[in-house]
Amino acid sequence: MKKLIVTLVIVLLAFGASAQKKEKIYNDKGEIIKTGWNFGPLPVVGYNSDLGFQYGACVDIFNYGDGSKYPNYDFKINVEVSTYTKGSSIFRSYSYWNNVIPKGKLFADFGYFIDKKFDFFGFNGYASPFMKDLAVIESEIPGDMIVDFTGDVTSGFYSMYRGQFRAIVSMQQQIGNIKNLYYGVGLGYYNYDFKRLNIKKYDDQMTLYEMYCQGGIIRDDEKGGGNVTQFKAGIIYDSKNYENDPTRGIYFEATLTAAPDFIDKHGYDHLTFTGVFHHYIPVWGDHLTFSYRLGAQNVIAGDIPFYAMMNTNLMFYKKIYTEAYGGSTTGRGINRNSVIGQGVAWLNAELRWRITNFKFINQNWCVAINPMFDAGMVTQTFRLAEQKAAMDLMKEKYNFPRTDDLLYSDKKEELHTSAGCGLKLIMNKNFVVSAEFAKALNKLDGEGLKAYIGFNYIF
Repeated sequence: MKKLIVTLVIVLLAFGASAQKKEKIYNDKGEIIKTGWNFGPLPVVGYNSDLGFQYGACVDIFNYGDGSKYPNYDFKINVEVSTYTKGSSIFRSYSYWNNVIPKGKLFADFGYFIDKKFDFFGFNGYASPFMKDLAVIESEIPGDMIVDFTGDVTSGFYSMYRGQFRAIVSMQQQIGNIKNLYYGVGLGYYNYDFKRLNIKKYDDQMTLYEMYCQGGIIRDDEKGGGNVTQFKAGIIYDSKNYENDPTRGIYFEATLTAAPDFIDKHGYDHLTFTGVFHHYIPVWGDHLTFSYRLGAQNVIAGDIPFYAMMNTNLMFYKKIYTEAYGGSTTGRGINRNSVIGQGVAWLNAELRWRITNFKFINQNWCVAINPMFDAGMVTQTFRLAEQKAAMDLMKEKYNFPRTDDLLYSDKKEELHTSAGCGLKLIMNKNFVVSAEFAKALNKLDGEGLKAYIGFNYIF
C-alpha cells in the first residue's frame, strides 16, 4: 500500500508541474474542458505479484484539439521504459489517432519485451498439474532426477526465458452512415525468442519447458521461438460514451486473423477467430456501473505453433501484455498464462463505483473502486495426446523416484475462477492509475492474494 501511495503522489506532482495556465472552461457537469496539449512525463512505479516491483519512466501526450470532443481526444502517444525486479523489462510505444481517418481511428503499437523468468504452466488448463514449490533437481547419479516438493529449494520448474518483439498497426472506420458500426483491418508482426531458464541459482534444475521439449509436446522447429505475421479483418460495434472510463454503452469486436508462415516456412499457417463483447450498464447514473467482458478465441484452420497460441489477437490493446488467460490482464489472481489452449473463453465482471470527484492542479479527478469476478477455461485442446504420452517418455529417460505425473493430471477441464477488488484514481476520464487485489478460488490456479499496481482498467 505504501508503494501505491508513493505512486499516486508522484503522479499528482508530475501533472501539477505540467498543468496548463489557461482560462478555465467548464461543461454542464462542472468539469474543466481540456483543450490543446496535455503533456505528462511520469515515473513508473508499480507492482505485480507475478513480476515483482516495477520502476522506470513514461510519457503520456494528449492533444484535445479545441475541446469540443472532451473527454475524447484527437490523439494520444505513450512511451514507456521500465523493468520489474523478477527480471522483466518493457520498451514500448503506442498511440491512438482519432483525427487521421475520417469517422475512424488509427492504432500503432511497437514494443520489445524481455522476460528472464517467464511463467509457463503447460497446456490445456487443469490437464497440466500445478504443484507449489515443485523442483526437479539433478542427482549425483548422471541421468537421475530428484522430484522435490518440500519447498526447501527455490523452484524454477514453471519458468523459462522469453524475448518478444511486437509491431501492430490497426485501424477502424465507420461503415457508411451506420452509427457506431465499423470495419477494422490490421497488420501484426511478432518475433519470439525462447530458451531454457538462464538464472544461475536454477542451473541444476530441470524445467517444465525442457520436459515439454524432450517429451515432444513442443516440437524442435518451434522450441526456440519464431516469427508470426498477421493480417486482421473484423467488424466492430462501439457505443461507449468514453474510451478509457466508460459508464454506459457496448463494445463488440469479431476479428479473423490469418497468419501465413512465409518467414520461417515450418508449415505453421493458421487462422484464428477472436471475439469480445463489453457491456457497460449504468446502475446509478455515472456513479455506479456494472461492466462485464465476454471473450473467446479459437484456431479455426491450420497448425499453430505454441508461442502464437499464447497471444490474444485483438485489434486494439489497453494493457501492455496480450497473453493467454491468467494474470493481470485476464484472470486476476490466477497463475499468469496458466490457461492455454487452441481455444479459450473468459469472463470478467466488475461493479465500478465512482466514489468521489474533485478538481486539482487544473485537472478533473475521480476515485473509484471495482469489486470483480473473473472466470475462464480451455475450450479447444492443444496436442493433448502428446501431453498424455510425454510422461512415459520422460520416465524412461530419467529415473524419477516418484510416480507423480508432472506433465499430465487426467483432470477434466473446468472454469478457473477468481475474485477481488480494485482501487482507481482517474484523471480527465483518460488516465487511470490502478491497484487491484485478487485471489484464485481453486488452489490449483495459485495460492494467496495477488496484487497488481499499474495503469488502466483491463477493459
